[in-house]
Amino acid sequence: MTDILPLLARIADALDRLAPPPPPEADLAAHPAYVWDGTTSTFQAVARISRVPLDLLKGVDSQKQMLLENTRRFARGLPANNALLWGARGMGKSSLVKAVHGHLLANEGLDFALVEIHRDDIETLPELMRRLATSQRLFLLYCDDLSFDAGDSSYKALKAVLEGGLEGRPANCLFYATSNRRHLLPRDIMENEKRDAINPRDVVDEKVSLSDRFGLWIGFHSCDQDNFLAMIESYIAYYQLPITMDEARPRAIEWSAGRGARNGRVAWQFIQDLAGSLGVRLG
Repeated sequence: MTDILPLLARIADALDRLAPPPPPEADLAAHPAYVWDGTTSTFQAVARISRVPLDLLKGVDSQKQMLLENTRRFARGLPANNALLWGARGMGKSSLVKAVHGHLLANEGLDFALVEIHRDDIETLPELMRRLATSQRLFLLYCDDLSFDAGDSSYKALKAVLEGGLEGRPANCLFYATSNRRHLLPRDIMENEKRDAINPRDVVDEKVSLSDRFGLWIGFHSCDQDNFLAMIESYIAYYQLPITMDEARPRAIEWSAGRGARNGRVAWQFIQDLAGSLGVRLG
């Protein structure tokens, strides 16, 4: 028995080297943004956020003002609503959340952190909020492309956290979500469950009550050609691309026709192609 102890010790040492200790927890007071890892229950610090200036977002003026004002109130310690940004793809829902955060930090000196939680980790949202509730800092929680499919019960955790649970939402946290679906669930699932239910109205109330937890609904709709070209013109001016709008206009229209869509994402993709063709780096 004693002969095997040194061997076991060497095996244990080898396993320790193969599985190093987890990295230290990120300082929640030191960074502008974090990504929450629900698997390990840790925060990953984000030193540089990928975003565009707020003024560059065109065609969403009313949406911009609504979200900016709501977020400003929260950052000043005033009451504010959880927000659901829903609607057409590529119209700047997630870009707007990040741009508003950056604008308030840089232009108004308001200190609050952005915390991204991935859709697959939404069931850990109660734990995330409990962790943040112990901090003196304000946190804007953000989930991009949030939706739920048939048989997915994780939306109940979200409902409880937003308003319905015993703990409720911590005073230093606000939750924003973006989605292509107004009620976060596809209509065919709601209709199927409605047909099979004893009381169809209860099914509808159960599903719709999730989106009702968001006090602020902000809708995004596909843009027309004028707004699409305004986005292009804004990017050209901001990045000082050596091309006139008269020269860029037919290329932009052809690009959108080839993509079969006009929205902010397509406009940005065109600008990247245009800048590349002109030999200009987008810094």
